[in-house]
Amino acid sequence: MKYSKQMFKKFISYYKPHKKLFILDMSSAFIMALIDLVFPMFTRKFLNDIIPSGAMRTMIIFGGSLLLLYIIHAGLNFIVNYWGHVVGTRMEYDMRKDLFSHLQLLSFSFYDANRTGKIMSRMINDLREISELAHHGPEDIFLSVIMLVGASILLAFIEWRLALVLIILGIFMFIFAIKKRASMSNAFKEVKEKIAVVNADLENSISGIRVAQSFTNEEYEKSKFDQGNTLFKNATSTAYKKMSEFITGVGFISNFMNLAVLIYGGYLVYAGNITIADLLAFLLYIGLILTPIRRLTGFIQQFESGMTGFARFYEILETNPEITDDEDAIDITDVKGNVIFDHVTFSYDNKEHILKELSLEIRPGETVAIAGPSGGGKTTLCNLIPRFYSVDQGKIYIDGHDIEKITLKSLRYNIGIVQQDVFLFAGTIGDNILYGKPEASYEDLVTASKKAQIHEFIMSLPEKYNTYVGERGIRLSGGQKQRVSIARAFLKNPPILILDEATSSLDNKTEKEIQAALDTLAVGRTTLIIAHRLSTIQNADRILVVTQKGIEEQGTHQELIELNGIYAHLHKESC
Repeated sequence: MKYSKQMFKKFISYYKPHKKLFILDMSSAFIMALIDLVFPMFTRKFLNDIIPSGAMRTMIIFGGSLLLLYIIHAGLNFIVNYWGHVVGTRMEYDMRKDLFSHLQLLSFSFYDANRTGKIMSRMINDLREISELAHHGPEDIFLSVIMLVGASILLAFIEWRLALVLIILGIFMFIFAIKKRASMSNAFKEVKEKIAVVNADLENSISGIRVAQSFTNEEYEKSKFDQGNTLFKNATSTAYKKMSEFITGVGFISNFMNLAVLIYGGYLVYAGNITIADLLAFLLYIGLILTPIRRLTGFIQQFESGMTGFARFYEILETNPEITDDEDAIDITDVKGNVIFDHVTFSYDNKEHILKELSLEIRPGETVAIAGPSGGGKTTLCNLIPRFYSVDQGKIYIDGHDIEKITLKSLRYNIGIVQQDVFLFAGTIGDNILYGKPEASYEDLVTASKKAQIHEFIMSLPEKYNTYVGERGIRLSGGQKQRVSIARAFLKNPPILILDEATSSLDNKTEKEIQAALDTLAVGRTTLIIAHRLSTIQNADRILVVTQKGIEEQGTHQELIELNGIYAHLHKESC
């Protein structure tokens, strides 16, 4: 995978807020490396000079100095392991915060094309690996270079021929490790792709568990999930095989390096070229050489894994919202609710038009119902008003303002939506109602609940407004969830209201109760109602019949019945 210069700049930019801690981490690691490098030389001098001289006082001073160095080393080691990881964690926090903030801005079309499970995998798994790279990457390169260069110079100072043997074997080990790491990296990359699929399948299956059980499709769901899980198992087995080849090969070469130094070094001792202390120093330095080689090869895999994750992270950050505020966008206040569609054309795929050349005016305070066959564009028409999608051609105006010239926050603040499929957040009933206006008082909360005809039910619960609703409001009935949604809209108190088939899934009794709450909610507001049950829209000021050809009929309920057209036919079918 190729990584752009801009992407690297973005990655490095996350170090800037934490540069003091980063410098502390790298400085501590540097001093630790120097201490590690001098220990074999101290050991060599101790054996060659101090012990043979019999100078006990010098021996004690020498030992005390080494002890002090090790105390310093331990303190620095704590700094590297604690504060170094803190740097990575804080960078991960910053990235996750940026990603979540950006996700809040992306248009509906992005979520139409991307599964929730895969987005979650990027948010959790990818950023965890990026965090590890952010902490260990610079540290591994920095320390490896220092250790390799420093050890090579010191070994050449003792005996250049034996140092050359170590360097040659080290280069061979490095090349072997890189090749094996590359194949191992590709294998683990496939594992990551497969687990992302498993996550997405799992999220989808759990979300639809009630549907699966209602259709007794548990075995089908298990079979479908097992397909992805089997691919993950096979990919993981291959990855572990590659990892075992890497570990076994590196382990064998490491042992061979010890053997080569022992045999050739033993010969040099025999020949009188070096001393036993020199040979011991070489054996100690083998570990100092192997460690940076392992670090460098590990860094290659970590870099590939971390940067692949960052590339996916960066891809989302670089995904521009299709719908943004215009440079000259304004906030609108004191909205009356006059909505105008001026020759609006729209398609989801830039091919097949859902709406074409549609013109319509909704007067302030008017209740307009939208009926018609499925696929005619009823919901689409309503989704264009709060700019969940942008029109292909034409304009939409609110109180004479082009909605593309209104800030999204201001536009959507003045529009309330009550949908058929109510989404409640995991939390309390009070939390979900307050979502309409988080700063509202308890008195406002109660007033909104009373208007939505749900206050008495809430007060009958042991925890009242602090009652936990369960995931997606599963602990509430459909009618109760609808009332919570309506209370949320009452609390928001928007001048423009969109009711998207808000009662179509309810029984007749509950529908009448909910409809009464909706009628109260619609008073004094510009209201658009999408409904399959035509009995719920008979009192609308105007009814539009929308088909793929556009608005084919409009008028009051009685006028459309007398027209004996599409609406009259739909009404007969619903009776």
